[in-house]
Amino acid sequence: MNPRPAHDPRPAHGPRPAPGHGAPPRYAVVVPTLGRPSLRHCLTALARATEDVPPDRVIVVHDRPGRDGTVPALPLPAALRDRTTVVPGPARGPAAARNTGFRRAGDVPWIVFLDDDVVPSPHWGAELARDLTGRPDTDAAVAARIEVPLPADRRPTDAERNTAALATARWITADMAVRRTALERVGGFDERFRRAFREDADLALRLLDQGWTLAQGRRRTAHPPRQGGRWLSVRQQAGNGDDVLMRRLHGPDWRERAGAPPGRLPRHRAVTAAGLAALGSALTGRPRAAALCGTLWAAGTAEFALARIRPGPRTRAEVLDMLLTSAAIPPAATWHWLRGVVAHRGTRPHEAGPAVAPVPAGPGAASPSIPGPWREATA
Repeated sequence: MNPRPAHDPRPAHGPRPAPGHGAPPRYAVVVPTLGRPSLRHCLTALARATEDVPPDRVIVVHDRPGRDGTVPALPLPAALRDRTTVVPGPARGPAAARNTGFRRAGDVPWIVFLDDDVVPSPHWGAELARDLTGRPDTDAAVAARIEVPLPADRRPTDAERNTAALATARWITADMAVRRTALERVGGFDERFRRAFREDADLALRLLDQGWTLAQGRRRTAHPPRQGGRWLSVRQQAGNGDDVLMRRLHGPDWRERAGAPPGRLPRHRAVTAAGLAALGSALTGRPRAAALCGTLWAAGTAEFALARIRPGPRTRAEVLDMLLTSAAIPPAATWHWLRGVVAHRGTRPHEAGPAVAPVPAGPGAASPSIPGPWREATA
């Protein structure tokens, strides 16, 4: 059976058994994808997890449509086919794809964003209903608890540790339920964020600036470690350009407000400068300066490599990967930071609009470092 086309006028509402008392809140699921194999596992798990509390509809936004705008056939579980719409994305990254999806979702009160490489837990639907039922009107979003399965018989690799950081991230759209009215009032995701990086933190800060609150839910979703090959960590340095955009939009304290770790960019710039100085000194016939700068570059690179090797499995392949990428990451990070500085030099700071949802005083009150409450869900 083919997925229901985007223009199909048939209602997507099906029977919705209520776990507990009262009908569960209506919701739609939006999954941006590039058609990776992980999508099959995500949708299969979603189908099984929502048998008792099905979504009104599932919007799969395929960001690699054909030249004529058609999307390739996707493996849709039988339980989701009648309520799934597959639409072509604008091919401008996950932020734009999510906007495309939530605007196709109709009048449901909640939009649940799932990444195509997550696996909802077996009771995810019922847990989501509990997360959303009785939610205060001031709550704009309810995050899931992300679990990253790591190997039990060895230390995790660098790539596995990077994915494991998602389990402690404050605002990530790997599994995030957002109130549709809140999305509409802030204009959805900022499509200037072209990668799956910082677009979620930007949305959260804009919601908080308008007086909304954000909550931590109790449903659980697994995020298997990413597999991107040896140079994945080097490619990820493109996010340094997005950090420049975050600073332009939200000010120099954006990391503290968003709960983002400080990162190593200052060290990467210093190591890169030392390497360039060593090369320049050698080319201009200054061997002593070249030796000094080269020593500084080697020391900085070695420190970075050791910091990545120590917590890992320390296999021959992993050590080789860490040595190679630790030399490549500092110049890559510096290049993307410079690119971001140039690209976003005219970006104006984000201006908070009028508060659309008053922040209640009491247990959910804001702390000095966070301009809005982040709290445990109690529903």
